[in-house]
Amino acid sequence: MTPQELKNSILQLAIQGKLVEQRPEEGTAEELYKQIQAEKLALIKAGKIKKEKPLPEITEDEIPFEIPESWMWVRLNTVISLLSGSDLTPDKYNAQCKGIPYITGASNIEGNSIIINRWTEYPNNIAHCGDLLLTCKGTVGKTSILAEKEVHIARQIMAITPILVDTVFIQRFIECQVDNLKSKAKSMIPGIERDNVLKLALPLPPLAEQKRIVAKIEELLPLIERYEKAWSRLEDFNKRFPVDMQKSILQMAIQGKLVEQRPEEGTGEELYRQIQTEKQALIKAGKIKKEKPLPEITEDEIPFEIPESWKWVRLSNLASAIVDCPHSTPHYHEQSTDYVAIDTNCIDADSNITGWRYVDEETYRVRISRLQPILNDIVYTREGSICRAAILPANKAVCLGQRVMLIRCPDGVLSEYIKMILMAPQTVNTLTAKQKGIGAKHVNVADVCNLLLPLPPTTEQERIIAKLELLMPLCRRLK
Repeated sequence: MTPQELKNSILQLAIQGKLVEQRPEEGTAEELYKQIQAEKLALIKAGKIKKEKPLPEITEDEIPFEIPESWMWVRLNTVISLLSGSDLTPDKYNAQCKGIPYITGASNIEGNSIIINRWTEYPNNIAHCGDLLLTCKGTVGKTSILAEKEVHIARQIMAITPILVDTVFIQRFIECQVDNLKSKAKSMIPGIERDNVLKLALPLPPLAEQKRIVAKIEELLPLIERYEKAWSRLEDFNKRFPVDMQKSILQMAIQGKLVEQRPEEGTGEELYRQIQTEKQALIKAGKIKKEKPLPEITEDEIPFEIPESWKWVRLSNLASAIVDCPHSTPHYHEQSTDYVAIDTNCIDADSNITGWRYVDEETYRVRISRLQPILNDIVYTREGSICRAAILPANKAVCLGQRVMLIRCPDGVLSEYIKMILMAPQTVNTLTAKQKGIGAKHVNVADVCNLLLPLPPTTEQERIIAKLELLMPLCRRLK
């Protein structure tokens, strides 16, 4: 149950006569109602309130629930006087505290306080101290009991003056009716209509019981506020938990804590040597270019401990190729073509390729001149929504759009494993801290090349990915 639902339940119990006990010595609502009508007639004769047209009697169909025998169903208009507001033209109000406050709408009501920023020397719709203010247009349903001596109210406000009825009791009753009143609005913009307020069927208790009901609600409200704080913390935790769990699992994976190590699977060092041997053969064959050596990994750079069978390596020393697209943003076509591009906007936060950008053949040929993307290449975003990684599927003639780079894994290194590391919290935090540029910041290719990667044997990579494929859907279901 949400805090608002809890509050609504308490208010509903209050207006049903179930929040406090009934006491015979406090009289009946019928006796109170007769006093109210006598008082109202005296006010009309004195010219203090206007006589309103009578409304039809309350029918059985209008009664939503049973009330105690000492209570009475009455139309709200029979126990209150209602004043509708009117707007003033700019020449009729000021910001220099001249005249009386001018209350224009919901922005002037903050809890039980009235925010005053306008005044008028030409008031004509005046609410008085003790009146219940109700916002009826714009942000509807806000209420506050007026503490100012008098104010002019705009058309977005109604002022309710209870007659021998507890004002806070009427306020709580109105709060229960806001959704009902809004549902009856006839205009496109939700509002509260005057006649619908006056027609409300009010369950009227004796005055002394009204005051006890109000006191009980005031006693319970601090408890509701405490519940709301606890509920909000829990909601926040529930929202963060799946994401935090995903991050924790990824972090465990790259630290070698997600699956056990098996000596028979070899070591990261052995795999790394095989990769370097293969890279040298490709350089000699002219299939890839020789790159300048990167600095040795120092102890200060190592962010956490890894299993003895693993090895720290730099991404550039591991990958078969790392390229970005030096060209300007290509001209994208609205209609589909045989050639597609992938950019930052094509990859979501869960590494899914959510769409493609379409280009013509000439653009495609130019953009694959350095390296033609193939199946299992990793596309990594470096501007905008950075550090999103996606693996390219087969049967697509793909080129790189702007703000992405391509990473190709060698034999023995799974693309899924490298993608996992690229999206792990440790990596994202490292690259985020190194972003460059003014305005639209970006990740430098050099920083990606220098990334430290913990390298396990190939078979262990496979077991890590298999475990992640089992756990990650469960995290997503928690969302």
